[in-house]
Formats: sequence, structure tokens, C-alpha cells
Amino acid sequence: MVRCGRPGHNKRMFKGDASGSSLIADDSALLRDRAACLVGSSAGISRTDTLAASQRTAAVHCHAKTVTAPVHVFPWRQTGDSAPVAPLKTLCSSCHLRDLCLPGGITGSEIQHLDALSFGRRKIKTAQTLYRQGDRFKFIYAVRSGTFKSILTLADGREQVSGFYIAGEAMGLDGAADGVHASSAIALEDAEVCVISYALLTDLTVGNAGMQHVVFRLMSSEIVREHSLMLLLGSMNAEKRLATFVLNLSQRLKARGYSASEFHLRMSRAEIGSYLGMTLETVSRAFSSFQQQRLLEVDKRYIRVVDLDGLTRVLGTHLH
Repeated sequence: MVRCGRPGHNKRMFKGDASGSSLIADDSALLRDRAACLVGSSAGISRTDTLAASQRTAAVHCHAKTVTAPVHVFPWRQTGDSAPVAPLKTLCSSCHLRDLCLPGGITGSEIQHLDALSFGRRKIKTAQTLYRQGDRFKFIYAVRSGTFKSILTLADGREQVSGFYIAGEAMGLDGAADGVHASSAIALEDAEVCVISYALLTDLTVGNAGMQHVVFRLMSSEIVREHSLMLLLGSMNAEKRLATFVLNLSQRLKARGYSASEFHLRMSRAEIGSYLGMTLETVSRAFSSFQQQRLLEVDKRYIRVVDLDGLTRVLGTHLH
């Protein structure tokens, strides 16, 4: 979970050249790579791929007495850094993220259908991979706690950050078109996800308008996110891009009950630059400029928004 608060020691303010002329133009190659990645990843949501789910009998041991009971299990290809999928104890209907996650906007019997799916839950350590580009698409993942980045691997081996996901957001839909994931997801801190069988979820949509809305909303939000990012990269200078990034993260944290004005970044400046199509140096200069303008207070990864209205004015237009 993204934690908020200001560090109480070793405080050193980030400094740098804040003059307007020092905000150099972004490297054109970065922007070309970023645009190419966006086009590729946007193609990941075009059709559904129905997969089969399986059930088997698990032995439940309690006080040396063994009782057999049917449970839902999901097939999982175990990799070196993967953790097993555990049974889910918290149902969608009682989850504190229900309004932000999969069941947002549905009630009654429809949310009971989600509860009946028996989602799995998986814990991921910092820097571990949840799924890799090219892996077979079987599940979508709802972030329960922590932060993830999605990356695209270019033909020359370089990696491009394509998104950041926090609690209440779904990942993995990029595999719906071709049956394989178009990106990789890596944890930026210790995290936990709900593992949702895409085949079982789409089966629920048959003759159920409410569940169809759930799936369509997930896909639509991913398309809107990609379009917003393309607008950001194509029409904004360095300061506007960084202001958009900070304001967007602030709004997402506020919706989850965290402070909108003080928070820690879980991603590095290099990762922010990769996402925004900016060099590391340009990101650092933009942060310095915001400090000089008394818009932000920056201490390593700690951010405090000093002047929200002023930061919004830098942006000029609201970006969803």
C-alpha cells in the first residue's frame, strides 16, 4: 500500500538548476519509442479469449483430522520468483476497495456472482515479476496493496515503462487480444493482488448486463488511460508532463483515503522519465523548477504539494 507521511530524519532538499532555459527539449528518440510502445500496447484490448477453468479436490487438515472439500484452484506456471496463489478470505462485497475495483457500480445479486468466483490471492515481493511479456494470458489482477509498474521490452532489449498501478486498479488486460501478455508487471514494493480468472469472469457476462458492464468498464478505463498518455506525450512540454503525473497520482491517492498533498513516490526518477518520455536529467530539472516556484517540496522520493492551484495552472488543462 502506498504510505504517506514525511520522513522524520536525514532531510535533504533536492536541488538543481531551476532556470527556464535549463529545461532542455526531450530526446526525440525517447518519444518515438514511447509512441511505438503505446500503439503496440493499445492493441491489446480488441477481443476476448475464453479459457477453461478447472476444479480439483484439496485435502484440508485440521487437528490431525483430514477432511476433503471441493475448492476452486487456478492453474499456475510456477517460476523462480513466483509465490503460490492462496485462497481469498475477503470477498468483493466486503472489500474496502470495492468502489474502486472490479465491483464498482454493481450491487445485489451481481456482486454475489463475483463473490462466487472464489478469487485467489497472491503476495509479491519488491522487484518480483507478477507476469512477463509473452506469458500466456489467463488472469487479470486486481491490486489489493502496493504499487506495480508495467514495462514493454523493445526489440533492442531496452525497457519502456508503460504504466503504474496502485491499490484498486486492474492489470493484465493487455493479453485479451492475442492470448499472451504484451507487457510485464513488476512490484515496486511488497504487494498483494487478487487473481481473477478471465474465462470465469467472461462466462458470468452471458445474459448478465451488470457483469458485462464490469468487463467493458475495465477495458474502457485502459483505453482512456492510453489515450490520455498519448495526449500528454504529444502536446505537453516537460513541466506540464511532470505536473500531470504528480496531480494524477495525488487524485488517485485521495480517492483511496490517503493524503493528496503528501506522499512517497514508489518509482524512481528514471522510471518516471521512461513513462513520460523524458530523460532523467529533465525530470530532475523539472522537480527543481517546481521547488523554486514553491509549488512542491521534494526530499528524495517524498513529495509535498505546496501550491495545488499553482501546479494546476502549470498544466493549464485537466487531463483525466
